[in-house]
Amino acid sequence: MGKTFGDDLRRKLLFAYDQGEGTLQELASRFLVSVGWAKKISAVRNRTGQAERVPHKPGRKPHTGIKAQQQVRVWFVQQPDLTLAEVQQKLLGNAGVSLSLPQVWKLLRRLGLRLKKSRSTPPSAIPKAIANSARSLLLVSRRSRRNT
Repeated sequence: MGKTFGDDLRRKLLFAYDQGEGTLQELASRFLVSVGWAKKISAVRNRTGQAERVPHKPGRKPHTGIKAQQQVRVWFVQQPDLTLAEVQQKLLGNAGVSLSLPQVWKLLRRLGLRLKKSRSTPPSAIPKAIANSARSLLLVSRRSRRNT
C-alpha cells in the first residue's frame, strides 16, 4: 500500500486550484499526483471545509453521541442508583438512542460511571455460608445417613 501524501501537498494543490492556476487535471500532472486523488481531495474539502487529512481512528465507533453521553452523566448526578434498564429507557426516550443492555454497560464503563447499590435497602435475608471446617447435617448424603 502506498504512503499517504502530506497535508502540505494537499494545501498547495488546493491553493493553486483556488487561485485559478489550472484545472485539477493540469495541477495533478504539475504536482505529480493522480487525477483521481486531486478530485478526491477537492471533493472532501467541498464536503468538510478543511484541506487537511482527517486522522484515521480505527475500531468501532460509539453508538452514542457526545450530547447523549453528557446527558447520562447528568442523570447519574441526579439519581446515582439508576439501573441499566432505566438508563436504556431514558436513552431511548430522551436522546432517541437505542442500545442493548450490554452496550449501556459498556457506555457506563467508558464514562467511568458505576452502578451503585442503594444504602437504604435492608441487608439480604440469605444466611452466610458455613465455614469450610464445619459440616452441616443438611449436606450429608442420604446414603451416609442410612448406614449410621
